[in-house]
Amino acid sequence: MVSVLLIPSQLLPPLHKFSLNFQPCRAITQTKFNFKFSCTSSFNSFSTFDFNAIIDYGPSLSKGQKLIELEEGPDSNYLVKQSFTRVFDIAALRVPAEECHALQARLKGHLLNWPRIKNIARVSGDDIDEHIKELFDQKEDENGVFARNENMDDLLRERVELANKFNSRGFIHFKKLAQMSRPKVKKRTGQGSQERAKGRRNKDEYATIEVVEENGETEEDEDLTGLLGDDFRVKSWKGPTRLLLLDERHAKKAASELPQAVQVLLREDTNQSRKIKYELVQCKLTLFYDYWRMDEVLEELLPKGMVVPSSYELVGHIAHLNLRTEHLPHRRLIAQVVFDKNRPKVQTVVNKIDAIQNDYRTMQLEVLAGNHSLVTTVVENGIRFQVDLATVYWNSRLGTERQRLINSFKRGDNVCDVFSGVGPLAIAAAKKVNRVYANDLNPFAVKYQLKNIACNKLQGKVEVFNKDGRELIKEILGRENPAFVTQVVMNLPNDAAEYLDAFRGVFREKHRDMHLPLPTIHVYGFSKASKPESEFLERIGSALGEAPTAVVMHRVRLVAPGKWMLCATFSLPKRCLLEIKWDEIFFCCLTLIRRC
Repeated sequence: MVSVLLIPSQLLPPLHKFSLNFQPCRAITQTKFNFKFSCTSSFNSFSTFDFNAIIDYGPSLSKGQKLIELEEGPDSNYLVKQSFTRVFDIAALRVPAEECHALQARLKGHLLNWPRIKNIARVSGDDIDEHIKELFDQKEDENGVFARNENMDDLLRERVELANKFNSRGFIHFKKLAQMSRPKVKKRTGQGSQERAKGRRNKDEYATIEVVEENGETEEDEDLTGLLGDDFRVKSWKGPTRLLLLDERHAKKAASELPQAVQVLLREDTNQSRKIKYELVQCKLTLFYDYWRMDEVLEELLPKGMVVPSSYELVGHIAHLNLRTEHLPHRRLIAQVVFDKNRPKVQTVVNKIDAIQNDYRTMQLEVLAGNHSLVTTVVENGIRFQVDLATVYWNSRLGTERQRLINSFKRGDNVCDVFSGVGPLAIAAAKKVNRVYANDLNPFAVKYQLKNIACNKLQGKVEVFNKDGRELIKEILGRENPAFVTQVVMNLPNDAAEYLDAFRGVFREKHRDMHLPLPTIHVYGFSKASKPESEFLERIGSALGEAPTAVVMHRVRLVAPGKWMLCATFSLPKRCLLEIKWDEIFFCCLTLIRRC
């Protein structure tokens, strides 16, 4: 009989002792909380098993000893990083440095398996430089100290003579030869570089290991007891040693309580001809604030039951949050954690205050952490864009959709981007198509678009306009000798469908006899209907005056629960382009009558 349990993959090590025939399967189907294992015993044998004991496996902020207790809880505007320091009791085997890697492979499955924590730790103060070690004989005196080499004085005297004769680079007569033959290296000076170097050092120091000293004895005069009894009692270690961190289940256990596999392994090694010493020691493993993940810190900071914000949009060096109302009282704490856990990639953290309600599609942002500059450089598909989030609109989540459109364009196409922004689609398309017409109503967006065009060296292929969308359509398609537009992109989801009425009757009389291909329209929109495609198609037909045929609907992304962003692709009907606008004719006739 085979029983299958679905458990988190990180809970697998504690289940070794509960499975009678554990065989990991190569064709494992793993999801976020999926794992499969086989067991020859019946499922009833697990009925008395306490799963709460293994849920606590691994490092957690809810475990360990706290160094600082906050009496009144964390301040809503100040993050106390020391309150996230945790101390754990860990057992370790102290072994010679040259034997640690071999033992690590043989003790696999019994060592500490925590993220970002190495199983091998150094013992401070017992490392010997290999060059110094060569100056000593391997024989020991009666006190257990290496005997001094007879040739050591000669070697030291020779080194002193060389130091007095040569400088540090080995030059005697040409002291500045190194400076003349090598380029100068600019050294970073100033407070900024020092802060960056200090930040890198602090980020690497996320954990420390310390051997617990018992009974006030020092390491030199301590009577060390081996793992297998008094026969292996030694007085001191000679040479560098390492600590093999054992699994957390073996903390504060005696040698006789260790797994049988570990005891057998050590007995085999100690029975060899060479003298190898092992010692079971108790250690303190300290994990600092930099060790914990962002979601773990936020879960500890925020009130219980509150949803932890887990995602943000990255625009250059700016992390753009979209916090819920319940998160706003803790927004500065959340921003500080996001800033700390993503440096140096993230240098500024902002939050959107209100929804987009203006014609320029700009967002009201509040800077919560980092520097206050909202001007950044974004790289999308190998193209660099300069963006100012305070004055222009940018959405990194539409990068895949923009690439999908560009892949559908052909080399000879002429593309018109009616709402281009800073030019993410127009500039990327200009590298492939014949010509691009880019337009935006926001003058700041046009300013940055011109900068981005010059930065990517595409001045001759992109023509930029600062007009209303309807005016641009009439101007481009209504020219006497138009370089005919074959692709029209209208990415303004709130109002793009209403702008389709600008195509009605846009061709003049002289264009009726011309055999020009009909342009392909890519229009975007939002829909909250139960059938979003049908509702969006009705709005398109209402704006054009007739429903287009062969419409391809594409669901871009789910903006909010029940709210889809759609893209409709279709060929513009010829009757729509040649339609006579009777309301305009009536207005012209009425004007002439009044003049007469």
